[in-house]
Amino acid sequence: MRGRINAGLVIGGVLVGLVVLLALLSFGWTPRDPVLVDAAAKLHEPGGGYLLGADKFGRDTFSQLMVGARTTLYVGVVAVGIAAIIGTPLGIIAGMTSGRLGWLSELIMRVNDLVFAFPALLLAIMLGAVYGAGTLTAMIAIGVATVPAFARVSRAATMQVMVTDYVLAARAAGRRRTAVALRHVLPNISSVLIVQASVSFAIAILAEAALSFLGFGTRPPIPSWGRMLQESQELLFSTPRLALWPGLAIALAVLGFNLLGDGLRDYLDPKLRRIRERTRRSERSGRPRDEAGREASEER
Repeated sequence: MRGRINAGLVIGGVLVGLVVLLALLSFGWTPRDPVLVDAAAKLHEPGGGYLLGADKFGRDTFSQLMVGARTTLYVGVVAVGIAAIIGTPLGIIAGMTSGRLGWLSELIMRVNDLVFAFPALLLAIMLGAVYGAGTLTAMIAIGVATVPAFARVSRAATMQVMVTDYVLAARAAGRRRTAVALRHVLPNISSVLIVQASVSFAIAILAEAALSFLGFGTRPPIPSWGRMLQESQELLFSTPRLALWPGLAIALAVLGFNLLGDGLRDYLDPKLRRIRERTRRSERSGRPRDEAGREASEER
């Protein structure tokens, strides 16, 4: 049984939907050419054919935001896809071998911790020095840096599924580990992976913006929210709107994916939602927090 759709899920879905709508719309239409440099329109104020004004090169800000949404989603989808494709199988293997083949599980997780020590920014700098900065470098760096999160989440969820009655019955019936993983483990941890993907997408948006701001992400002339911020920093005090719009776009996109992930977690795990509601009721009624915690532990 699934939980009710809460306000966070709706707000997050609306914000994410707006970003996706802008990205899809940019494939067929933009108010102006986002890469067209027009010296006569330099720092044009909003209005007169420029909905949000123009930047220091005379490029339409709104058109750049639209194409920047497409770039951000593209990097996020590929980066999260890389992380999920690599991290999920590793986590399932680590969770299924935590008993008899404990050394394999420990090896996977220790390598996972080693990768976790390298943030996306450092990986992008390393890859950029070898292969050159660009969108591909950003996607690979963000994806590899996010692998440990998927591995940890899938390992913890797999260990919970492995002690259920239907998995124990399948193993007693002689099912192969591969069949157990595909037919029983993966479908039952998919909700956890969906939530992790949503949260990781928000992290990927921030990472892509940071890399583009520092010059290790999307290269010109392709519009990027992070590079729009970088180009507007020298005019921050004279023309603050140039930094306002891409900064607001990044903030709303990250907020949307975070709210979407949190809302999906409550929706896909009604037990967690009931525990939270019970804790809030106990706080309003003045009951001790530890008593509510004991009830939550018993329900789990």
